[in-house]
Amino acid sequence: MTKYQKPAGFTRSLALAWRGLMYSWKTQGHLQFHAIAAILVLGAAWWVRLSRWEWVLVIYAIGSVITAEVMNTAIELVVDLAQPKFHPLAGMAKDVAAGAVLVTALQSVVIGIFLFGPPLWRWLEQIW
Repeated sequence: MTKYQKPAGFTRSLALAWRGLMYSWKTQGHLQFHAIAAILVLGAAWWVRLSRWEWVLVIYAIGSVITAEVMNTAIELVVDLAQPKFHPLAGMAKDVAAGAVLVTALQSVVIGIFLFGPPLWRWLEQIW
């Protein structure tokens, strides 16, 4: 440990993690979009009365997308610090991180189709 690193207690670690989440929230429009989408999905899950295990899948999907978005932000910050000027590899690192967000978002859409498709289809049949 260098002289600039201080041992962090549990409470301090939580505070620093919260600071990181708040930074991501304030600076990343995509994270805000995903959070709003998550709220809508949770409302839809309540409305269609998902089972306990279906709720687990929904929460997993939401958590995966939020995690990927926050990690993408961290990677972008580190790349910008290491390579402030444009470099093709720096750009590719950012693109790969964004690709991870895309994969988790698509995964979540597929989970959503499987979970919400049948009850929404039944609802549409009832109102027609």
